[in-house]
Amino acid sequence: MKLIALVGLFALLSTSAVTTEGCEVSDEDQKEYKTKHVIVLVIDGPRFSETFGDTTCQYIPHLAKDLAPQGVLFTNFRNNGKTNTASGHAAITTGVYENIKNDGSELPKHPSMFQYYLKTSKLPKQKAWIVASKGKLNVLANARKKDWFNSFMPSDYCGPNGNGDEYSPDIHTWKVVLEKLRVDQPNLMLINLLEVDTRGHSNDWPNYLEAIKRTDNYAMQLWEFIQSNDYYKDNTTLIITNDHGRHPDGHKDGFKEHGDGCEGCRKIYMLALGPDFKPNRVITDEYEQIDISQTIAKILHFDMPTSCGRVISPLFD
Repeated sequence: MKLIALVGLFALLSTSAVTTEGCEVSDEDQKEYKTKHVIVLVIDGPRFSETFGDTTCQYIPHLAKDLAPQGVLFTNFRNNGKTNTASGHAAITTGVYENIKNDGSELPKHPSMFQYYLKTSKLPKQKAWIVASKGKLNVLANARKKDWFNSFMPSDYCGPNGNGDEYSPDIHTWKVVLEKLRVDQPNLMLINLLEVDTRGHSNDWPNYLEAIKRTDNYAMQLWEFIQSNDYYKDNTTLIITNDHGRHPDGHKDGFKEHGDGCEGCRKIYMLALGPDFKPNRVITDEYEQIDISQTIAKILHFDMPTSCGRVISPLFD
């Protein structure tokens, strides 16, 4: 009888969750994902009405016809914080909505996914990169919080000279992106492309639409690079999203501006492609910017205890 009891106990332990230091760890938490690298492409400031909100998707043919069938599209994705560039990007990287200054003079308070990743992995900073057309986004590499300021910072190249000053044409940023992918082979990367936003602020409707088309091309080129590169092929997740939308027609200055809580500013999209996701799905449940880094942390096996986000579970269903 004792032998039977011991066998039963062993079977129970072998099928239940493993515990570590008193904390239950589920089988899902211990899952080994095919993804080893994650790249986040942030297309700065298009309105949803000119992207997936347009049933023809005429300005984003690659995203809609080539990429979305290979991934999971979220059509009810949100910026539920401050809808400007600095705060929107910080929400993506930290998992916290913060109202930080939009001129690049204020660091986010909370540490980013880059800092948590580098601390956990003990990899050199060249394995985590921020490449941005907007120089002010170099603030994403650091945090004000005690024990994180100037610690575990990723590499960054923001602006035309990479030093955090001014804005750079997307074509220049794109060349830097390809260089870093080929030379440093980062495991975690965020890219910012600005032209859609700057054309909108210029009140230049035709070139705003053309800019959306150009960033659509960059998104396609990035996925093609990933699939043709031996280091990244079949083990890389690409997340494409926005930092904010823009005012709808008839609200304030319309597409020229953004920054409040209107639906046009809050509603954006997210498209995720990768080897761990079932392709060709559209999710209409609401998820938001602060969920991105928490999801990346799950995939790459590090913790973000300061994040307020949740794992985007439909990606793994």
